[in-house]
Amino acid sequence: MMSVKELEGLVERLYWLIRLRCIAVIAVSLTIFLTGHVLDFSLAILPLYSIAITLGVYNLLFFILLKLVKGRETASVINRIANAQISLDLLSLAVLVHFSGGIENPFLFFFIFHMIIASILLKRLASFLQATFAITLFFAVVVLEYNGILSHYCLKEFIVHDQRHNPIYITGISFVFVSTLYIAVYLATSITRRLRQRERALEATNIQLEEKDDVKNEYVLRVTHGIKEHLSAIQGCLEPVAGGITGELNPRQFDLVQRAAHRTAKLMFFVKALLQITRIRLSREIKMEYFLLKDLVSELIGYASSKAVDKNISVSFTIESSIDKIRAAKEYIQETLTNLIVNSIKYTPRNGKIEINIWDKGSLILIEIKDTGIGIPKDEIPKIFDEFYRASNAKEVERDGTGLGLSIAKHVIEMHNGRIWAESELGKGSKFSVELPKRGYREE
Repeated sequence: MMSVKELEGLVERLYWLIRLRCIAVIAVSLTIFLTGHVLDFSLAILPLYSIAITLGVYNLLFFILLKLVKGRETASVINRIANAQISLDLLSLAVLVHFSGGIENPFLFFFIFHMIIASILLKRLASFLQATFAITLFFAVVVLEYNGILSHYCLKEFIVHDQRHNPIYITGISFVFVSTLYIAVYLATSITRRLRQRERALEATNIQLEEKDDVKNEYVLRVTHGIKEHLSAIQGCLEPVAGGITGELNPRQFDLVQRAAHRTAKLMFFVKALLQITRIRLSREIKMEYFLLKDLVSELIGYASSKAVDKNISVSFTIESSIDKIRAAKEYIQETLTNLIVNSIKYTPRNGKIEINIWDKGSLILIEIKDTGIGIPKDEIPKIFDEFYRASNAKEVERDGTGLGLSIAKHVIEMHNGRIWAESELGKGSKFSVELPKRGYREE
């Protein structure tokens, strides 16, 4: 029984075969032109060009057929298409060989390539049947030409003597041809079978690792949630004490309570971030909805403007008019962009500048957040999206960061089939770019 993944792999290999056949059509046409017109070989030009055209036509038909069955593929249908493609290719090659020298044609052994392709696409039994079909075609051409039923197109410019009636030559070529085809199929199917077994083993291992990762994440989620509840309780006790509700504190007591409240708030922030990234990693699907991106970003800038004003940082925002509604998980996108904008403000010195530009890229949108901040060391840029990683100069500005903000942003954007990356120059600023599909998926 073929798994969904194996079926998808077979369909992909059929498209690969179609691409190979396109190259073959060009190569055959070019070879006919060079040998027939440039080298002036006496070839049956018209039949040979007809074969090349036929090859191109049925290749196009197979491409259309694969498109028609897309979404309704079954193992039996795809296997029939694969067998039909290989069989027609072998028949075309046999006719091509017949019109260009028959048993004298050195390209006779191109049948081997088809056997290797058949071994990659088909099961072992089907591959050996295709090899038998190729051998049958070969002997049909040889026998029919030998008995004069088919005309023989001798390669006079390549062969000194006509070999179609030479029993020793025919026997030798036939033995080598038959043994080579069967050996090629045996070796190729053996290698392919081992690779598929290894692929299945790796797939099973990967599923087990994902399950273990889910168990680990579930554990982290439960533990972190429990910690959050205890921290909330501690905060609930500290706040009235710090506010003097339980009685006036002396300066020493007030200082200790304030420190405890500050540390608890920092720890609560870290725990919330850890909870968020764990929930994202456990999510297999996210709820998508349509919303106006312009309104969302305008709201975010309004929220962050007070922080920017305190540092006299100017924030500009432009969005191409063609961008209307997009389909995404609004809350996740809102939090991700908020984090990027707040980071830019946090790590941009006073009197700096932040630009937010949103470009229409067809089925995608490109969001760029550019600042004149402290920048990121060049060798650290590839690491900034790793969990718990913080750039060395960022620690000097903000000691208590979690190192989870950019990792959360990366997870969110990748869940939307998008991508996020950074460009930066130390001491001159950074630019964070987010590429997001308008409809929540990438259009091929």
